[in-house]
Amino acid sequence: MPIYEYKCKKCGKIWEILVLPHEEQPGICPECGGELERIYSGSVGLVFKGSGFYITDYANKQKEKSKKSEEKKKE
Repeated sequence: MPIYEYKCKKCGKIWEILVLPHEEQPGICPECGGELERIYSGSVGLVFKGSGFYITDYANKQKEKSKKSEEKKKE
């Protein structure tokens, strides 16, 4: 379900509002009745958990291999 942030142009309060695809965008502030404008936020952080991702599976194995090869070179 998409939750969007809206800022009131009159009072400056920020609202998080659930807007379904078939509904109209909200245009009036629930508190003061001013006009709302949608805030476009920046990027969202991604977290890769579990197996099946390059970051969690293969990247760590390559680091371990390089560490082992460096240790062998030192000996």
